[in-house]
Amino acid sequence: MTTISWIGLGNMGGPMSANLVKAGHDVRGFDLNEQAMHEAKAQGVTTCSSIEEVLDGAQVVFTMLPKGEHSRAVYLGDSGVLALAPQDALLIDSSTIDVETAVDLHKTAAEAGFEFVDAPVSGGISGAAAGTLTFMVGGESGAVEKAKQYIEPMAGRIVHTGEAGTGQAAKIVNNMMLFISLEACGEGAVLADRLSLDPQVFWDIASVSSGNSWALQTWYPVPDIVDSSAANNNFKATFSAALAAKDVGLALAAGEQTGVNLPAAELAAQRFQQLVDEGYENLDCSLIAKYAAPDGKIRGWNPDEA
Repeated sequence: MTTISWIGLGNMGGPMSANLVKAGHDVRGFDLNEQAMHEAKAQGVTTCSSIEEVLDGAQVVFTMLPKGEHSRAVYLGDSGVLALAPQDALLIDSSTIDVETAVDLHKTAAEAGFEFVDAPVSGGISGAAAGTLTFMVGGESGAVEKAKQYIEPMAGRIVHTGEAGTGQAAKIVNNMMLFISLEACGEGAVLADRLSLDPQVFWDIASVSSGNSWALQTWYPVPDIVDSSAANNNFKATFSAALAAKDVGLALAAGEQTGVNLPAAELAAQRFQQLVDEGYENLDCSLIAKYAAPDGKIRGWNPDEA
């Protein structure tokens, strides 16, 4: 049994850490959100009151944090992971952050004597609960091999993407493609509806035809078609508009750095920002489908009950 410290017990970190408990590990968790701590405790995670407490005796440290600045804050400084974790602890950051921050964390961790990998995930909340996430792991091969045994209880697939920061690079590009596909699903769903197509019939066709995608299979923004769709629950977040705006923003920043033109990603970013500006940042990102409707009305969406 390995002592694993987990920092960040939100929508993804909570069920991921619970799967490590099920695998027989001693998992100690910390989060600033009391509800997240309560839910993790109910899943067998030993909750701690501070980063210092959660890191005490850690053999492996996982972090799952919302933004790059959060990762920097948690890892660096006098009260950060690099200062407080046992020297032989393996550090695994599964946050989705910018490549520059990931590379900096690799470098700083190595200078402090730690093995570190960036290991963001794909598969959403349903994949986190089911233990079927895809992990994209960047870092030295030796550290990646060590990390795999702890990642496996949470994963359907583990891919070593290459050197430091490449896990984040893969995640950023993958998410960009997802959000572009989601915009296509939203536009297609609304157009099919306005053309009087039965939504189930159209989905059945698209799901086995050239219009198929992960977004269509998992997040299709029409109720009573896909079990995991937020449209079944008035677009309560499975992946929030705020997080989607952040992630596609990472892709646009990477495009600027590399000189790559990303007009479709820019459109997706505009849609997510519209949701944020309207006060819907905590609702599901698939609600962007409403912008395809001239009256803003789509199946499954009741703003009065949001």
